[in-house]
Amino acid sequence: MSADSLCPSHHASSAICEQCVKRKTDTLFPTRPDSVCLLQQADKEMASWVSLLLFLFCKSVARAQESNNILEYTSETPINNVVQDPQTGRIYLGAVNTIFQLGASLKLQARAETGPQEDARTCTPPASACQDTKPMPNLNKLLLVHPSNGTLIVCGSRYRGICSLRNLTNVEEQVYYRDSNGERTYVASIEDNVNVVGVMSTYIREGHTFSVFLVGKGYGSLDSTKLISTRILQDFREWVVFESIIEASTVQTTPFVPKYLHDFRLAFKEDGFVYFLFSRTLDGTDNKNLTFVSRLCEDDHHYYSHTELQLNCGQNNRYNKVQAAYVASPGTELARVMTDSGKYENKVLFMVASSDEDDNDSALCMYPLNLINERLVDIISACYSDSGKIGGFPAVDIPYSSKTDEFCTSRIAKDTLEQFKCGADFLPSPLASKPKFALQADTVLTRQGLLTAVAVAVENEHTIAFLGNNQGEVLKVHLTAEAHVYSKAPGDTMGEKVNKNLFFDLSQSHLYITTEKKITKVPVQTCLQMKDCQSCVELKDPYCGWCVLEGRCTRRSECRRAEEKNGWLWSPKQECVKIRSFTPPNLSCKKTQKVLIHIPSLPFIGSSDRLMCIIKSFQSEGTMSGSGQVSCDLPSPSLIPQTPENQDFVAVMVMIFVNETVELAAREFNFYNCAATVKKSENTPCMACVTSPWGCQWNTNDHTCSDMDSSMTGPNIIKHREGARCPQFENPDPGLIPVGYKIPISFEGINLDLYEGRVFTIGTELMRNVEEEVNIGEVQFYTFSGFSFSYDKSPETNVLFYVKDKESGKKMDSTLNVTLYNCSMGREDCSLCKNADPKYKCVWCAKQKACVYEMLCKSNQQGFDDPSNTECPDPQITDIIPRFGPLRGGISITIRGSNLGIRKEDIKRITVAGQPCIHQEEKYSVSTSVVCEIGSSGTKAKWGQVEVEVNGGKKGISSLVFTYRDPIPQTVTPSRGPKAGGTLITISGQFLDTGSKDDVHVTIGTVDCTVEHFGVRITCRTGEYRTDKVPSDLLPVTVTYGKSTVTTVPSAFRFLENPIVLDHQPKGSFVCGGRNIMVTGSGFDLIQTAVMMVQGDNMKAYEDYHEKNDTVIQFRSPTVNESLNQHFRTYIHLDNWVKELKPFDYHQNPVFDKLTKNVINEASIIIVTGRGFSKAMTAKEAQAFVGDVPCLVNTLQDDKLFLDPPSTPPRARSRRQRRDTRPELLDLMIKFGKGEWLVGLVQYEKKNDLSLYIIIPAVVVPMLLIIAISVYCYRRKSQQAEREYEKVKHQLENLEESVRDRCKKEFTDLMIEMEDHTNDLSEGRIPFLDYKTYTDRVFFLPSKDGANDVMITGKLDIPEARRATVTQALNQFSNLLNSKTFLINFIRTLERSHDFNARAKVYFASLLTVALHGKLEYYTDIMRTLLLELMEEYVHSKNPKLMLRRSETVVERMLCNWMSICLYQFLKDSAGEPLYKLFRAIKHQIEKGPVDARVKKAKYTLNDTGLLGDDVEYSVLTLQVLVHGEGPDVTPVKVLNCDTISQVKEKIIEQVYRNLPYSQRPKVESVTLEWRPGSTGQILSDLDLTSQKEGRWKRINTLAHYNVRDNATLVLSRVFHTQQNYDQNQENHEERNALLDDDKVFHLVRPADELDEIKSKRGSIKDKSMTKAITEIYLTRLLSVKGTLQQFVDDFFRSVLCSGAVVPPAVKYFFDFLDEQAQKHSVDDETIHIWKTNSLPLRFWVNILKNPHFTFDVHVSEVVDASLSVIAQTFMDACTKSEHKLSRDSPSNKLLYAKEISTYKKMVDDYYKGIRQMVPVSDQDMNTHLAEVSRSHTDKLNTQVALHQLYQYASKYYDGIIASLDEDPAAQSKQLTLRLQQIAAALENKVTDL
Repeated sequence: MSADSLCPSHHASSAICEQCVKRKTDTLFPTRPDSVCLLQQADKEMASWVSLLLFLFCKSVARAQESNNILEYTSETPINNVVQDPQTGRIYLGAVNTIFQLGASLKLQARAETGPQEDARTCTPPASACQDTKPMPNLNKLLLVHPSNGTLIVCGSRYRGICSLRNLTNVEEQVYYRDSNGERTYVASIEDNVNVVGVMSTYIREGHTFSVFLVGKGYGSLDSTKLISTRILQDFREWVVFESIIEASTVQTTPFVPKYLHDFRLAFKEDGFVYFLFSRTLDGTDNKNLTFVSRLCEDDHHYYSHTELQLNCGQNNRYNKVQAAYVASPGTELARVMTDSGKYENKVLFMVASSDEDDNDSALCMYPLNLINERLVDIISACYSDSGKIGGFPAVDIPYSSKTDEFCTSRIAKDTLEQFKCGADFLPSPLASKPKFALQADTVLTRQGLLTAVAVAVENEHTIAFLGNNQGEVLKVHLTAEAHVYSKAPGDTMGEKVNKNLFFDLSQSHLYITTEKKITKVPVQTCLQMKDCQSCVELKDPYCGWCVLEGRCTRRSECRRAEEKNGWLWSPKQECVKIRSFTPPNLSCKKTQKVLIHIPSLPFIGSSDRLMCIIKSFQSEGTMSGSGQVSCDLPSPSLIPQTPENQDFVAVMVMIFVNETVELAAREFNFYNCAATVKKSENTPCMACVTSPWGCQWNTNDHTCSDMDSSMTGPNIIKHREGARCPQFENPDPGLIPVGYKIPISFEGINLDLYEGRVFTIGTELMRNVEEEVNIGEVQFYTFSGFSFSYDKSPETNVLFYVKDKESGKKMDSTLNVTLYNCSMGREDCSLCKNADPKYKCVWCAKQKACVYEMLCKSNQQGFDDPSNTECPDPQITDIIPRFGPLRGGISITIRGSNLGIRKEDIKRITVAGQPCIHQEEKYSVSTSVVCEIGSSGTKAKWGQVEVEVNGGKKGISSLVFTYRDPIPQTVTPSRGPKAGGTLITISGQFLDTGSKDDVHVTIGTVDCTVEHFGVRITCRTGEYRTDKVPSDLLPVTVTYGKSTVTTVPSAFRFLENPIVLDHQPKGSFVCGGRNIMVTGSGFDLIQTAVMMVQGDNMKAYEDYHEKNDTVIQFRSPTVNESLNQHFRTYIHLDNWVKELKPFDYHQNPVFDKLTKNVINEASIIIVTGRGFSKAMTAKEAQAFVGDVPCLVNTLQDDKLFLDPPSTPPRARSRRQRRDTRPELLDLMIKFGKGEWLVGLVQYEKKNDLSLYIIIPAVVVPMLLIIAISVYCYRRKSQQAEREYEKVKHQLENLEESVRDRCKKEFTDLMIEMEDHTNDLSEGRIPFLDYKTYTDRVFFLPSKDGANDVMITGKLDIPEARRATVTQALNQFSNLLNSKTFLINFIRTLERSHDFNARAKVYFASLLTVALHGKLEYYTDIMRTLLLELMEEYVHSKNPKLMLRRSETVVERMLCNWMSICLYQFLKDSAGEPLYKLFRAIKHQIEKGPVDARVKKAKYTLNDTGLLGDDVEYSVLTLQVLVHGEGPDVTPVKVLNCDTISQVKEKIIEQVYRNLPYSQRPKVESVTLEWRPGSTGQILSDLDLTSQKEGRWKRINTLAHYNVRDNATLVLSRVFHTQQNYDQNQENHEERNALLDDDKVFHLVRPADELDEIKSKRGSIKDKSMTKAITEIYLTRLLSVKGTLQQFVDDFFRSVLCSGAVVPPAVKYFFDFLDEQAQKHSVDDETIHIWKTNSLPLRFWVNILKNPHFTFDVHVSEVVDASLSVIAQTFMDACTKSEHKLSRDSPSNKLLYAKEISTYKKMVDDYYKGIRQMVPVSDQDMNTHLAEVSRSHTDKLNTQVALHQLYQYASKYYDGIIASLDEDPAAQSKQLTLRLQQIAAALENKVTDL
C-alpha cells in the first residue's frame, strides 16, 4: 500500500489520521464493549497495533506533506484581522460579517456570523432605538486572544464599534455582549478606513489584578476622540466590561479641532512598557505623514508617561508612512552588524514604510528598542530637567494641545529622574519629540512597489525577514550587512495585496500569509525540493544547507552529522563538496592507472562509511589517502568512450559516492587521443601535435602523432614542445597577388634534412583542386610558377597554401599565407583607380575602360603609351541634389558623377546656372561626389546647367538643369495645438520643395517645429511652448531655407492650454489587456495622436486610441507580460503631453476552474467558477461564446460567472471542430478584453421534439387559433386607450429623464468648474473675516446705522482736553459693570422701561458683550443668572415652548452673542469650509444662467419668487481680459452674452482679483471696460446713446448689444479722478443711476402687466392662457438646481449637525445646562428640543447661513440671498418637532426639500442625542476656554466705545437705575449709587462735548 493511497493529500491524510487516533484510543482503551478499529472480524489486539502503526505512518506522511504543501482557506468576504492562539495554534480570521475558527492546518472548525447588522451611521446603540437603519456590513476592527479565560475579543464597525467575547474553542458561542452600556464601552470605529490596534495587559486596583486590553484607534468623524484607551474585561464595582477605565483627556484629539489624523499599525508590550506604532498627519492642512512610536508604562493609571518619538526612515525621512511592523530579537549575525560586540539582548522593531512622494516606493528600516527607549528617556529628561532642550535646541512638543505657552517648566534633579520615569500629575504630559530629535534609521532594503507586511525569524543565528507587498508576493530577505532578497514565498496569491497579518506558526516552520480573501500556510523554506548540492546552494536560503553524507538539502537541525566538519554546507556560502584536481590531471585513452582525487571540503569519512568511485559503467572502491584525498582505479582503455569527431580528448565524469547512494562530488576527467590532435590544424600537423597540452610526439617518417614514449628516439621523433624542429614551409614572396595574372611565388623551407630528394606539391582551395609541383631553388628556398586566380567577391582576400609530400600524399606544415586582390572591385572610374594604393599597381586601362593590374593592361596594349600615365576622361555629372534652390542661395547642393578628381584640391571651379558655387571640401568624396554652397542669383528666377572644372582644365557639364526660385508658403493646417507640442502641421504653398529637407528650418514664433516630411507640402511637428502663459494671438510660422531665405505665414498658428484630464474609468486591467479605458476631460479635439503607454521595470507596451471627441478618449489597455513580477505605471501620451493615470492597477489574469457541467440547453444557466474575475472586469464588459454563438454574462462575481444559455443553437467555431468525431462538443470560450480562455467543452442539447410533432397539430394549433381571435378582438378595443396611455407615459418619462439628465450634467459641470475654487480652499484661501470684523458684523451690522455704526467705525468725537478724563471715567464705569449687583439692576431697570424696545434691547446686549469681552466667564455667569429668571417666568406663567424664540429680552440677545463668540473657531476650523463651498456653489450656479439685473430674477435659483419665468436665449463667451497697467498677461473670463456691462465687470473683477478678498477688490463703478474690435476702442456701459428703445422702454446694454464675440480682448482700467473729474464723474454716475432707476428701464424681461397694448389686443385668449401656464413649467429648474447643489447642502448640514465629529464645548456646556434645568422643572422632551433649537440652530446657524458676509469677506447679491433663504428655511423646518403637512397649495420652496426634511430631522435628533451622551464639559473647562477667547481677542475690540455707548443708556435711565440701586441692600452695602454718581459727575457735560 503506497503512501499516496493512504494519504493522497494533506486534508485527506489529516482526516485519516484523526480517524486513526479515535480508533486507536477506542481500541486500546475501550469505551464501548463493541469497539472496533479497522477490521471488525479481526482480533482486537491485532487491530489496535495495526491502527497504531497506521496512525504513526499517516502522521509522518502528513508532516512531510505539510512541510511542502501549501494549505489555504478562502473567505467569502474580505479578511480584516487574523490572530493565532499561542497555546493551541488555532487561527481566528476576523472578516467582514464573519469570524472563522480554523485549525493550524487551516481546516474550518467553526464560524460565527457578525453581520450585516441593522444600523445607521449616526445610530447610538441599542439599534432598536434607532431610526432609518438599514443592513450594513460589519468590518472586523480588532481581534485579540484572551487566553487566561479562553475567550476571543471581537470588535466590529457596527453600533459605534462595540465589542463582544466569544469562546476560543467554539467561536459560534458568544460569551458576552451588551449594547446598552453607552459611550464608555464603544471601543472601535464605524469608519472603514480607521485602523484599530490592541494589546493584552493587566491593571492593578486595590490589590486586585484585572485583565485589560489597551486600544489605539485613529480618529473617525463619528467616534470618540480618545486615541488610546484601557478596556477592562470584567465587571467591577462601577466598571462594566469593555469600559474605558482610564480617563486621560490628554491623549486624545482636541474636542475643538481634529488636529491629527492617526493611522495605527501595531501595539506591543515589552519590559513593562506598552508601545503603539502609528503614522499621523501634522494637522488638517498638512497631509504629510510622519511615523511615531509612543510608549506608556504598563502600570501608569493616568497615561502620564505617554511619550511619542518620531521615527525617520531613509534619507530626509523619505519613507515617512509606516505600513506594518514586527518586533523580534535579531540573530547573532545581524546583531554583530548592528553593534560592535555582537551581543544583543534587546529586541528590534522591524518596520516597512512607504513614501508620500511616490506610493510605489517603500523600504524596510530597523529600530533597536534600546535606542527607542534611550531617545524617549532623553526627551522626558529634557522636559523634566532642562526646559525641554537638548544641547540648547528645543526638543519637546506637547501634542493634542492648543497651548502655546511654556510647558516644560519643572526642575527635577537628574539623579531623581528614575522615580518619575512614568510621569506624575504635576509633570507635563503627553510629550513628543521635535522633528530634529527624531530617531533616524537608514533603509535596510528599498523596493519598487508597496511593501505592506513584515515578519522576522531567526534560523541558526541568521535573521530572515518576510516582506509582503501589494502584488501578493512575499519576499524572503536575508538580513546581513547587505540585505538581499533571495527568494519569494511559494503560493498563488493572484496579485492581491498581502495585508499586515503575516506571522509564523507555533513551530516557526510555516508562515501564514493573508491576502484580501484568503489565508495561506506556506513552509518558510523549500530545502527538500532541491535534489543536488548545486541547486541547494543556488537558493542562497539561510534556512538551507547541503547535508553532505545524507545527500539532501535540509535545515541544519534535520542533518544528523551537521556538526561534523563540512558535514552541512550552508546555502548562502555558495560552496559544495568539489573535486579540486586529479593526479595525474589527465591520461591517454590507451592507458589505465590509479588516480588521486583532491577534495579539500571532504567531510569526515568514518570507518563505517564506504567510498565508491563510478566512471561510466566502471566502479571501483575508493580509499582515503590522507586528508581530503581519495584514491581510485581508472577503467581499462576498452571501457573508455570513443573520442568525439572534433576533439582530441574525451571527458568522462568521475563520481564519488559514500555508502552506495549518496553522491559526494563529481568532476570530468580527460582521456586524450594524440592521433586526433592533427585534425585541429591540418595544414600544420606536426606543430599541432607537439604543442597540444597532452604531451604528444611527432614521427616525421610516417607523419603520425602518438603518446609520449621515451623509448622512441632518433631524428625522426619530435618530442613535446619541440615545435621548432618541425619540418615546415614559411615566408612567401610576394605577399600580394593580383587576380588574373600568374606571378611566381618563392618561399622558405626549414628542417627538411630528412626530406632530401623528395618532391613537394602546393595547392589551395582557390586553385580548384589543381596542385603544382614545387621547384627547389637555392638553399632552403623553393618556388612555384604561380596561378591565374579569379575572385570578385571583395577587393581582397587571404589565401593559405598547403604543401604535400608527393610520395606519401601527407600534408607538411605550411604557413604560406598571401593576399589576393582585384583592382576593378570598388574602383569603377579612372579617378578612383588612380586613387588606389600604389602597392597594388592598379592602372586605368583606356581600352578596357576598367581598372586592372598594370601588367594586364600592358599585355593588351602593345605600342600604346604607358597606362600609368593615362589621363582620366572629362568629369561626368549624373545627378544634382536638390534641383531647386532659393534666389538668395545659401543652400548646399550635392553633385554626383564620375571622374570628379582624385583629391579635394583637384576641384578648381563649380558654377550652377552660371552662378559660382563654393566648394565644401570637407564633404568631398573621391571621384563620385562634390558638395558646394550656391550663391545668390539676384532677384529673378533663372535656370541652367551645373559645370565642374577639375585639375588639368577638364570640365563636366550636367545634362540636368538647376532652377533658382523662391518658395512661397501660404497656409498652415491645423491652426492650433497644445502648448506641450507634438502637433503635426502641414504647410502648403508654391515651390516649397526648394532645397532639401536638411536646408529647411521651421519655427512657430520662437518654438522649433521639427520637419518630418519635405516635398510639395512640408509637415513638421511642433515643439513645446515653454512660457507659462500661452499668447492669445496667432503666431507667425517661419520657414527658413538655408542661410539666407526666410519666408513667413503671418498669424498662422496658435498654442492653447494643454488638454485637461479629469478622470479615467475603469481604474484597472488584467495583464492580458484589451479593456476599454475611458479618459474624460476637455480639450481633446486639439490632439492628433493619443497613445496609452504602460511602463514596467524593463518593458514598455503601447496602444493607440480607438475613439475620441473633445471630452472623451477611449483606449484599450495594453497587454503586459504577466511573468514579470514588476510594478507598472500607466501614462497617456496626447501628442507631446504626457499624463500619468493614477490610480491604474494591473492585476494578474483570472484563473478558471474546469467546467463541471458539460451538458447545456436553452433553459439552463451556465456557471463558470474560478477566481480573480472582478479584479478588472464587469459583467457588461465580459464576453462568452458557446461555439459561434455569444452568451450574455448575467452576473460576474469574483469567483463565479453566471451565463445565460445561447439564444440560438450554436455550431462549432472552426472547421477543425466540425471534422471532430464528436461534432456536438463545442468550445465554451470566455473573453476579458484581449484575454481568451477556453474553459471547457460543452454539449448543447435540444429538447426532444418527437412527441411535439403529434401534440402540435392535434391540440395546440386549434387552441392557438381560438386564443388569437380572442386576443385580436380584445386588442382592437383597447389599442386606442393603450396608445393614449403610452403617449402620456412617454411624455412623463421624457420629462423625468430630462430633469435627471440636467441635474446630472449641471452637477458634473459644477463639480468640474468648482475644482478651481476647491483648490483655492485647499491653499487656505477661504476669505474668513478676522475676529473683530466678524463680531462687528454679527453684533452691529443689523443696527439702524449699519456699516456706519459707531461701534464699527470706532470713532468718538471727544475733545483732546477731555479725553483723559473721559477715559478714566469709562474705566470706572467698566469696573461698575463688573459688579453683578449693579449690572443685574441696570438690565432690569431698562427692561421695565416701556420705551426700551426690541431693537434697543438687541443693541444694548451687543454693547454689553463687547464691554465685558475681557471677562467672558463673568459675562457667562450674568447670562446664566438672567436665563434662570427667564426660565422661571416661562415655566410658571407663560408657554415654555416660546422661550428663546425671539430676542424679546436682553438675555436672549446675550445668548446669541455668546454662541457667536464661542463658535467662531468652530466656524473657521470645521463648518466654515462647507458653508463657503455652498455659497460659492450657489453663486456659481446662479451666474451660469441669465440673471435679470433689474428685477433680480435668475434662471437658476432655489427660490420660486426669484425664478426667471422666461426662456432667454444666451450663449457663453470667454473674454480675454487685459488689466491696464498690470502687464501683458490676459485672464480668460467666462460671461454670458446677455449679461449687462456691470454684471460683466463683476465677473471680471471676481476672476482677475480672485486671490483678493471682496473688500480689497475694486468696485464696479471704479473701473471702465473698453473693447477694441478695430483700430479705435469703445467704452462699454450699461446705458448710453446706443441703448435700444422699445416704445417707452429702454433696454440695459449687454455684450450681445455691442456684438462682442467669443475670445474678444477687453481692457479693464481703474478710474482715478482729480476733484473736478471726480465731480463730473459723480454727475455722470448719478445720471446713470437716475437712468437705471427710471421705471422704464429693463434688462431681460419686461414686466408682464405692461406689455404693449397692440400686442395684447392681437393675442387671443388661448395665447394668454398659454403664457400664464408656461411659467409653472420653469419650476422644474428649481428641481434641477436643487439636485445640482444637494451635495453642498448635505455637506454643510453634516458639518453642523454631526456630533460624532467636532462639537464645540460651548454647545455641550449649554445643552447640558438646558437638560439640567428641564429635569429640574419637569419639562417634556419636545420643549427641551425646542429650547435647544431656539438657542443654537435658529439663533446662530440660521443667521450665519443667511448672511455669509458675517463670516467671510464676500458680497451676497439679492439673487444669492434668495436661494440661501430657501436653505435657511429648510434648516429651520428640520429643527422643529411639528410635522409639516404638505399639499398641492404648499409653497414651492417647502415642496422642494420636502423629501429631505425627514433625513435632516433625524440628523438633528441624533445630534442632540449624541451631545447628550458626550463627556460633560465642566465649568472649569468652559471657563478655561472662555478665558483663552478673552485673552486672544479683547484688545482688538472697541471696548471704550462700547462703554461710552452703554453709558448713554445709564444716562437716559439714570433716575430709574438710582432708584433701583437704593432699594437693593446689596447695592447699598457696596455704595454702588455713589459710584454711579461719581461717574456721572465726571461725564456730566459729555453730551455737550459730543
